[in-house]
Amino acid sequence: MYFPTEEERKDLTRGLLPKAREMTVAEELRGWSWNAPPLEPIYDIKLALYEVANYYCPTARDLYMKRVMDIDTKPNVAMLYGRVLHDSLASLIIAAKRAIYIEGVNHASEALEGLRRPDYSSLDKVPQHLTQEELEELKSRVAVVWRHQLNTIISQVDTVLAKQPRIGVDSLVSLSIPVSVEHNLDGSFLGLSSHLSTDAYRFYETTILDIKFGEPKDFHRLTTAGYALAMESLYEYTINLGCIIYARFENGRLLVDKDYHLIDDELRQWFIEARDEKMRMVSEEIDPGMPEECYESCPYQGHCSR
Repeated sequence: MYFPTEEERKDLTRGLLPKAREMTVAEELRGWSWNAPPLEPIYDIKLALYEVANYYCPTARDLYMKRVMDIDTKPNVAMLYGRVLHDSLASLIIAAKRAIYIEGVNHASEALEGLRRPDYSSLDKVPQHLTQEELEELKSRVAVVWRHQLNTIISQVDTVLAKQPRIGVDSLVSLSIPVSVEHNLDGSFLGLSSHLSTDAYRFYETTILDIKFGEPKDFHRLTTAGYALAMESLYEYTINLGCIIYARFENGRLLVDKDYHLIDDELRQWFIEARDEKMRMVSEEIDPGMPEECYESCPYQGHCSR
């Protein structure tokens, strides 16, 4: 999932990548302009990036309930599934890199084949309120995701090995698995948490990757915009491309769609406005009110209407 297919690579090469290189972003909307408006935080609080980017509740009253009313809730089933699947993917990427480094270039493929059995340790973190049926379904999904991503990694490694007869182990890892998972970032300059973590960052296209195990939403792009701004504030180089990876399960199969997009002025401005709006709501304890319709899996049902 973290790697583009040949069709996607061609589409990127001829489409979005040239546009990303040529795109002009207003200087004040680059992350390195964090010390001046509009990026300069207007309140002395820190928000998690997901708190800024989340609009499942259209009025953001779920954030008000959490940060102002201090109501703690249990994560719903969809949240638990997503967390475990994210952790499993990250574990696989790390395990694959480790296997290649330990076994070396000549035994890289065999080492990766040794990872065929999925690592289910992330299931140990699941709270007890999931039913046995839900746990079995989650375990099945972990296995499907693991197999899908491992097959891609093995294919990529074999392709690189076939092209580079004198390649070294570090180069093999960099060329065949060119992603950093759970890439830690300090978002303090932008009024965000100092412990941000991207799902993945792909080096050769400077692309922010974020996986969603659910239905597509337009506000999902706020996530890549926020991470791009945070990276620019820290490293002072341009990040113009993002990708939301949508993964869903149907009849035991994994189906994947990818939303590649430019992180342009409009998207950046939307993120900044969302940050400022939510900072104000939390700092001044402004109740945004109930939405016209609550989303079905909201963890604050039973609390929010009081």
